[in-house]
Amino acid sequence: MALELRLDGAVVLVTGGVRGVGAGVTRTFLRAGAEVVTCARTEPERPVRAEDRASTFISCDVRDAGEVDALVDEIVRRHGRLDVVVNNAGGAPFAEVANASPRFHEKIVALNLLAPLTVARAANTIMQRQENGGVIVNISSVSATRPSPGTASYGAAKAGLDNLTATLAVEWAPKVRVNALDVGMVRTEHSHLHYGDEAGIEAVGATVPLGRLAEPDEIGSCAVFLASPLASYVSGACLTVHGGGEVPAFLAASNSMVKERKEPV
Repeated sequence: MALELRLDGAVVLVTGGVRGVGAGVTRTFLRAGAEVVTCARTEPERPVRAEDRASTFISCDVRDAGEVDALVDEIVRRHGRLDVVVNNAGGAPFAEVANASPRFHEKIVALNLLAPLTVARAANTIMQRQENGGVIVNISSVSATRPSPGTASYGAAKAGLDNLTATLAVEWAPKVRVNALDVGMVRTEHSHLHYGDEAGIEAVGATVPLGRLAEPDEIGSCAVFLASPLASYVSGACLTVHGGGEVPAFLAASNSMVKERKEPV
């Protein structure tokens, strides 16, 4: 029997919640009964929907503290509270360290580390005054825990986000729980930009022990769990969501060597 998580009436903010992983997170919270507000710099053509429910949208550049404060104030004005924040906005294009400018690296760190800090800080101000406090879920990455060639500043920022998660969980307890999802490869509408055509996407998925990339809504399900009463004693944690991770490169080489030794001379 499936266990259905319900967050009926909860007010949830999902930054960058209009596409990709963020849209999956938004849909999952909508299905759980939450009132979901999304934000991004550019308004989407249509709101994110799930079944017969739709999110609302407020324009915001999460790197701008003034805009973030205005965003949180507007959510509270409309709904009277803010129960959950999912810091999803982030990302980085491929660029080797030596070939990218200092300004490029600054912008990547600003989006993936400083912006979540800014949003979390504004949300905490509200949540500390609420009887039931609140929950913050940071969407981090497996890049935080392994080398990240081509996205070095992104990986470093996500490592910082994991550490920030643990620190805020201590500073803001017991009113506010803070956790992170260290997410692996996810199939989104932009997967072809990273992995090529359908054959390329399937080939990349085959390198994952579970045999495929994650779906955005699967990341959303993990975020809903961390926001739910079922995770009431979970704070300061980084939940790894990567389908089993990456098969070590040495293993394939070792298997080849074993095969060669077994072949008849």
